[in-house]
Amino acid sequence: MTATTFRNFIDGRFDAPSATFESLDPSTATAWATMPAATEADVDRAVEAADRALRSGAWAAMTATARGKLLVRLGDLVVANADRLAELETRDTGKIIRETRAQIAYVGDYYRYYGGLADKHEGTFVPIDKADMEVTIRPEPIGVVAAIVPWNSQLFLSAVKLGPALAAGCTVVLKASEDGPAPLLAFAELVHEAGFPAGTVNILTGFGHDCGHRMTSHPLVSRVAFTGGPSTARAIVRNTVANLAYTTLELGGKSPVVVFADADLDSAANAVVAGIFAATGQSCVAGSRLLIERSVKDEFLVRLKHKAEAIRIGDPQDPATEMGPLATSRQREWIENVVTQSLATGGRLITGGTRVEGKPDGFYYAPTIIEAPDQNLACVREELFGPVLSVIAFDTEVEALALANDTPFGLASGVFTTNLAKAHRMARGIHAGVVWINTYRAVSPLVPFGGYGLSGLGREGGMDAIRDYTRSKSVWIRTSDDPIPDPFVMR
Repeated sequence: MTATTFRNFIDGRFDAPSATFESLDPSTATAWATMPAATEADVDRAVEAADRALRSGAWAAMTATARGKLLVRLGDLVVANADRLAELETRDTGKIIRETRAQIAYVGDYYRYYGGLADKHEGTFVPIDKADMEVTIRPEPIGVVAAIVPWNSQLFLSAVKLGPALAAGCTVVLKASEDGPAPLLAFAELVHEAGFPAGTVNILTGFGHDCGHRMTSHPLVSRVAFTGGPSTARAIVRNTVANLAYTTLELGGKSPVVVFADADLDSAANAVVAGIFAATGQSCVAGSRLLIERSVKDEFLVRLKHKAEAIRIGDPQDPATEMGPLATSRQREWIENVVTQSLATGGRLITGGTRVEGKPDGFYYAPTIIEAPDQNLACVREELFGPVLSVIAFDTEVEALALANDTPFGLASGVFTTNLAKAHRMARGIHAGVVWINTYRAVSPLVPFGGYGLSGLGREGGMDAIRDYTRSKSVWIRTSDDPIPDPFVMR
């Protein structure tokens, strides 16, 4: 019997759901909470509430400065409630508590950052080429935003959408993933406490075929912001044919980490381990492809094997745990199938490749390293979204760059070298939205991120993100007192 019940937050109220589903604790594979399953009717109510708030009432009348103050207050509330939100995220997704606490505490900075920018996104005066005219360009909110986030890093991925959208004056309907929605449904309480007017932010969860489809195709939605996988993204693009909503897509990756022989190998090994095994590899920027210079390959693999086998795997609520379970059983099954296929077609197992001994109930999978003879193995080509590192050796910088770019994805990348010129050449040549040099997985509200190719469209984060939630209005003012000439009188 489950102990906790969550509700959707629509038009400033927490609604008793008409349909529900059970959410599993990934560390035990047992149900722990009842979640609302939003219907198309629920989505309609949420979108209509957001549309009303956008066009009339307290939010529509609010100054940009006042909007900014609400965002700052929301950021403060997130920090004050970080421990509770982290415990919920860990319980519902299996992400370890030490990571959820740190990440959620930092999420507050994103709301504060966009709160500070809310009244600094200015219009422009155009020095028009007509003597009797003045023209200004006003940025206005694009409209109702449908924001959809996955279960992993969901409070962070929501902040990079909600922050700029609300700073721009938009209203939002936010859909949490049906896998692990608890922290976002609890976050709705903080939105309410912060004092956002009813309908400004609506938060619900449900399934893609009804809830997600209706959100992204709704005629009152003007903007879609999605984080997830390419297959769902394609469905969303098809859905927006109905409403022509402006759409940004932050998708997955198969990010390369290139380690040259001249790198600080201890530092690089720590970064590689963190890049693929943190969050149990369930990160869109996971460094899942290691490209290692052949002359140091064997030495480096010994380091990685030792570090991977030393990772403490256990209860994600225990602060001593360094890696928890996967979020779902289907994710583990997918990884198992790809690893089996990869080993059967030429991959060499360095470590892992199995479920974790002594953890029969949860969705645990051991840190896995596979040396690949080339880029054609399934583990190299497919985004696994799990703790599996594929390793390929290279001999030259030119070969390393070619291997790094031999993928349809292009979200993130890492380069480890002490040669500054080489670092600049690699940063210029890699086809990815983020290039980390001698570091990995660093983020900031000041810096945009997004991908190339199948890793998505558009950017999130940074100052310019607000522009993606506005549309410009050109205002022409005739300054002459002379009457407009009769257009049908020849002069």
